[in-house]
Amino acid sequence: MQLNKELEKLRAQQARDIQELEYLQHDLQRLQNRVGYLEKGERQKRAHRLITKGAAIECLAPATKEMGETEFLSLMEKIFSLSDVIALLPKEDAE
Repeated sequence: MQLNKELEKLRAQQARDIQELEYLQHDLQRLQNRVGYLEKGERQKRAHRLITKGAAIECLAPATKEMGETEFLSLMEKIFSLSDVIALLPKEDAE
């Protein structure tokens, strides 16, 4: 009789533990989905910013449309090494 009561208690505890585990797994999945949603939003914002700035460069300098990636990067390095251009850029905070 005592053994049956103990077995019943253990089964009830097991059922509660399984329910708690399912709840925690659901909560974990919800949090992982939220992280993915936020990261996707940041990637979309970055992509939009890069596309917008690239379009502005092509608008101001149409010849860049025909340039290859290496050629374009070389041009950007030359432009951004000019002292007049450096003076126009906002100063980065030293961290």
